[in-house]
Amino acid sequence: MDPPNSQELQPPGYTLRAHRPGDIGWIIHRHATLYEQEYGWGTKMEALVSQIGAEFLDNYDASTDRCWIAERNNEFLGCIVLIRDRDAVNTAKLRLLLVEPSARGLGLGRALIEQCTRFARETGYAKIRLWTQNVLVSARKLYAKEGYRLVSSEEHGAFGEQLVGECWELVL
Repeated sequence: MDPPNSQELQPPGYTLRAHRPGDIGWIIHRHATLYEQEYGWGTKMEALVSQIGAEFLDNYDASTDRCWIAERNNEFLGCIVLIRDRDAVNTAKLRLLLVEPSARGLGLGRALIEQCTRFARETGYAKIRLWTQNVLVSARKLYAKEGYRLVSSEEHGAFGEQLVGECWELVL
Protein backbone atom coordinates (compact mmCIF):
# COMPACT_ATOMS: atom_id res chain seq x y z
CA MET A 1 0.00 0.00 0.00
CA ASP A 2 1.29 3.45 -0.89
CA PRO A 3 1.70 5.97 1.94
CA PRO A 4 -0.97 8.68 2.05
CA ASN A 5 -0.17 11.87 0.21
CA SER A 6 1.12 14.32 2.83
CA GLN A 7 -0.33 17.22 0.81
CA GLU A 8 -3.83 15.81 1.32
CA LEU A 9 -3.35 15.59 5.08
CA GLN A 10 -2.20 19.16 5.57
CA PRO A 11 -4.64 22.04 5.93
CA PRO A 12 -4.33 24.66 3.19
CA GLY A 13 -2.60 27.12 5.52
CA TYR A 14 -5.27 29.81 5.25
CA THR A 15 -8.94 30.51 5.81
CA LEU A 16 -11.46 32.30 3.59
CA ARG A 17 -13.94 34.68 5.14
CA ALA A 18 -16.43 37.33 4.06
CA HIS A 19 -15.30 40.94 4.00
CA ARG A 20 -15.63 43.22 7.01
CA PRO A 21 -15.39 47.00 7.42
CA GLY A 22 -11.90 48.16 6.45
CA ASP A 23 -11.18 45.24 4.13
CA ILE A 24 -11.94 47.09 0.90
CA GLY A 25 -9.53 49.86 1.90
CA TRP A 26 -6.87 47.23 2.56
CA ILE A 27 -7.58 45.60 -0.81
CA ILE A 28 -7.07 48.95 -2.53
CA HIS A 29 -3.83 49.52 -0.62
CA ARG A 30 -2.39 46.09 -1.42
CA HIS A 31 -3.34 46.24 -5.10
CA ALA A 32 -1.77 49.69 -5.43
CA THR A 33 1.39 48.66 -3.60
CA LEU A 34 1.94 45.29 -5.28
CA TYR A 35 1.11 46.39 -8.81
CA GLU A 36 3.46 49.35 -8.43
CA GLN A 37 6.25 47.10 -7.12
CA GLU A 38 5.75 44.33 -9.67
CA TYR A 39 4.65 46.26 -12.78
CA GLY A 40 5.15 49.98 -12.13
CA TRP A 41 1.46 50.75 -12.75
CA GLY A 42 1.28 53.56 -10.21
CA THR A 43 -1.69 55.63 -9.17
CA LYS A 44 -3.77 54.87 -12.27
CA MET A 45 -4.10 51.28 -11.05
CA GLU A 46 -4.88 52.52 -7.56
CA ALA A 47 -7.61 54.78 -8.97
CA LEU A 48 -9.21 51.89 -10.87
CA VAL A 49 -9.17 49.60 -7.83
CA SER A 50 -10.61 52.43 -5.71
CA GLN A 51 -13.49 52.81 -8.17
CA ILE A 52 -14.16 49.06 -8.14
CA GLY A 53 -14.04 49.02 -4.33
CA ALA A 54 -16.42 51.98 -4.07
CA GLU A 55 -18.82 50.38 -6.56
CA PHE A 56 -18.78 47.17 -4.52
CA LEU A 57 -19.52 48.98 -1.25
CA ASP A 58 -22.11 51.34 -2.75
CA ASN A 59 -24.08 48.55 -4.45
CA TYR A 60 -23.38 45.59 -2.17
CA ASP A 61 -26.21 43.06 -2.10
CA ALA A 62 -25.43 39.89 -0.14
CA SER A 63 -27.74 37.87 -2.39
CA THR A 64 -25.70 38.63 -5.55
CA ASP A 65 -22.30 39.99 -4.47
CA ARG A 66 -19.41 38.65 -2.42
CA CYS A 67 -15.91 39.51 -1.33
CA TRP A 68 -13.67 36.83 0.14
CA ILE A 69 -10.59 37.55 2.19
CA ALA A 70 -7.92 34.88 2.60
CA GLU A 71 -5.95 35.11 5.80
CA ARG A 72 -3.69 33.19 8.14
CA ASN A 73 -3.39 34.23 11.80
CA ASN A 74 -5.20 37.50 10.96
CA GLU A 75 -2.64 38.25 8.20
CA PHE A 76 -4.11 39.25 4.82
CA LEU A 77 -3.05 36.75 2.14
CA GLY A 78 -5.37 37.58 -0.72
CA CYS A 79 -8.83 38.44 -1.93
CA ILE A 80 -11.39 38.22 -4.69
CA VAL A 81 -14.71 39.94 -5.42
CA LEU A 82 -17.74 38.78 -7.38
CA ILE A 83 -20.40 41.36 -8.25
CA ARG A 84 -23.51 41.46 -10.37
CA ASP A 85 -22.79 42.90 -13.82
CA ARG A 86 -25.28 45.75 -14.05
CA ASP A 87 -24.83 45.92 -17.84
CA ALA A 88 -25.70 42.29 -18.61
CA VAL A 89 -28.53 40.00 -17.62
CA ASN A 90 -27.74 37.08 -15.29
CA THR A 91 -24.01 37.81 -15.44
CA ALA A 92 -21.44 38.35 -12.69
CA LYS A 93 -18.05 40.06 -12.80
CA LEU A 94 -14.98 38.62 -11.12
CA ARG A 95 -12.85 41.47 -9.76
CA LEU A 96 -9.77 42.19 -7.68
CA LEU A 97 -8.09 38.78 -7.47
CA LEU A 98 -4.90 39.22 -5.49
CA VAL A 99 -2.55 36.77 -3.81
CA GLU A 100 0.23 38.14 -1.64
CA PRO A 101 3.74 37.09 -2.70
CA SER A 102 4.19 35.26 0.63
CA ALA A 103 1.10 33.11 -0.12
CA ARG A 104 1.82 32.25 -3.73
CA GLY A 105 2.09 28.52 -4.32
CA LEU A 106 -0.47 27.57 -1.66
CA GLY A 107 -3.27 27.07 -4.20
CA LEU A 108 -4.95 30.18 -2.88
CA GLY A 109 -5.63 31.80 -6.27
CA ARG A 110 -7.34 28.64 -7.50
CA ALA A 111 -9.38 28.38 -4.27
CA LEU A 112 -10.55 32.00 -4.54
CA ILE A 113 -11.60 31.57 -8.18
CA GLU A 114 -13.39 28.31 -7.36
CA GLN A 115 -15.21 30.07 -4.51
CA CYS A 116 -16.52 32.64 -7.00
CA THR A 117 -17.65 29.93 -9.42
CA ARG A 118 -19.44 28.02 -6.66
CA PHE A 119 -21.23 31.15 -5.40
CA ALA A 120 -22.17 32.23 -8.93
CA ARG A 121 -23.73 28.81 -9.63
CA GLU A 122 -25.61 28.83 -6.31
CA THR A 123 -26.87 32.34 -7.05
CA GLY A 124 -28.11 31.32 -10.50
CA TYR A 125 -25.77 33.38 -12.66
CA ALA A 126 -25.39 32.08 -16.22
CA LYS A 127 -21.97 33.61 -16.84
CA ILE A 128 -18.97 35.25 -15.15
CA ARG A 129 -16.89 37.88 -16.92
CA LEU A 130 -13.54 39.35 -16.01
CA TRP A 131 -10.99 41.82 -17.36
CA THR A 132 -7.29 41.16 -16.94
CA GLN A 133 -3.96 41.99 -18.57
CA ASN A 134 -2.00 39.62 -20.79
CA VAL A 135 1.12 40.13 -18.63
CA LEU A 136 -0.64 38.56 -15.62
CA VAL A 137 0.39 35.09 -16.74
CA SER A 138 -0.27 33.18 -13.51
CA ALA A 139 -3.79 34.56 -13.15
CA ARG A 140 -4.57 33.84 -16.80
CA LYS A 141 -3.50 30.21 -16.31
CA LEU A 142 -5.80 29.89 -13.30
CA TYR A 143 -8.73 31.37 -15.23
CA ALA A 144 -8.14 28.95 -18.11
CA LYS A 145 -7.97 25.97 -15.72
CA GLU A 146 -11.31 27.00 -14.24
CA GLY A 147 -12.83 26.97 -17.73
CA TYR A 148 -12.76 30.66 -18.62
CA ARG A 149 -12.26 31.45 -22.29
CA LEU A 150 -10.61 34.53 -23.76
CA VAL A 151 -13.31 36.36 -25.73
CA SER A 152 -11.57 39.61 -26.70
CA SER A 153 -8.40 41.63 -26.26
CA GLU A 154 -7.43 45.22 -26.89
CA GLU A 155 -4.33 47.36 -26.49
CA HIS A 156 -4.61 50.23 -24.02
CA GLY A 157 -2.45 52.61 -22.03
CA ALA A 158 -4.59 52.86 -18.90
CA PHE A 159 -1.70 52.27 -16.48
CA GLY A 160 0.88 54.48 -18.20
CA GLU A 161 2.30 51.89 -20.58
CA GLN A 162 1.00 49.94 -23.53
CA LEU A 163 -0.71 46.77 -22.36
CA VAL A 164 -3.16 44.27 -23.77
CA GLY A 165 -6.37 44.07 -21.77
CA GLU A 166 -8.30 40.84 -22.08
CA CYS A 167 -11.93 39.94 -21.48
CA TRP A 168 -12.57 36.38 -20.35
CA GLU A 169 -15.87 34.57 -19.75
CA LEU A 170 -17.00 31.43 -18.00
CA VAL A 171 -20.36 30.00 -19.01
CA LEU A 172 -21.90 28.28 -16.00
